Amino acid sequence: MISIEPHELSTAKLHGYLLGAVSPRPICFASTVDSEGNVNLSPFSFFNVFSARPPILVFSPARRGRDNTTKHTYENVLEVPEVAINIVSFNMVQQVSLSSTEYAKGVNEFTKAGFTEIPSELIKPPRVAEAPVQLECKVNDVIKLGTEGGAGNLVICEVVKLHIKEEILGEDGSIDPFKIDTVSRLGGNWYSRAKAGLFEVPKPLTTLGMGVDSLPEEIRRSKVLTGNDLGMLGNVENFPNSEEINTFINASEELKKLVASNNSEAIHKRAQQFLCDGKVGEAWKILLATQ
Repeated sequence: MISIEPHELSTAKLHGYLLGAVSPRPICFASTVDSEGNVNLSPFSFFNVFSARPPILVFSPARRGRDNTTKHTYENVLEVPEVAINIVSFNMVQQVSLSSTEYAKGVNEFTKAGFTEIPSELIKPPRVAEAPVQLECKVNDVIKLGTEGGAGNLVICEVVKLHIKEEILGEDGSIDPFKIDTVSRLGGNWYSRAKAGLFEVPKPLTTLGMGVDSLPEEIRRSKVLTGNDLGMLGNVENFPNSEEINTFINASEELKKLVASNNSEAIHKRAQQFLCDGKVGEAWKILLATQ
């Protein structure tokens, strides 16, 4: 066993150990607005429920370790002390990951990640329509835990209204863990699906994904591709060029015949197979071959 005092480690190393050890962690998908009404949507895994009466949730948008800047969510709750906390299910995890891209202030992650805004009833921030549970909250307090990079900021929220989709309820009226199908965070790129175990989603921290809103309309409106599929496609910075597409397609008789058929549904299904195998570049090449 190794024994280490925190001051002996860099912030990044300490952060990695803590996230790897204290896991899995539930995900707070937080929607906030600034004083001018600009919407921000971002996930946080420093999150949990701490009281039932009053109903209290706490999450922490920490200061960035690399440059000690604060996150838009933290800045927003200081300006407008309200937040919609949306619970993350497996079928939206790729889009949630895309929303964690550090877009410029004022960019609406609902649009970039392809989520649907629905108005809250008691607070200003909108809710995520795709989330199985949506919690409207007033912010009771924000507690700064430090001023260095990596320091947390505890946002203490009181739930003022709950919205629960009926399809996730069991026969007894309680939330069925298999139907809600939540996911949680571990260290690195690792997530855990409550009913199925571990999987990876690359973190979009070194790239600026183009976003679901930048995808061709035919792809956005596909009857085959899921929200997770669109999230993966939107997490690339650039489309492959025509030379790359032609080289890839011409190397396979199967793909040449598929493209020649111009059957959009079949092409989208083949792209989906590539995405299931983590081959995002290949998926893009077949999708764009007929554009």
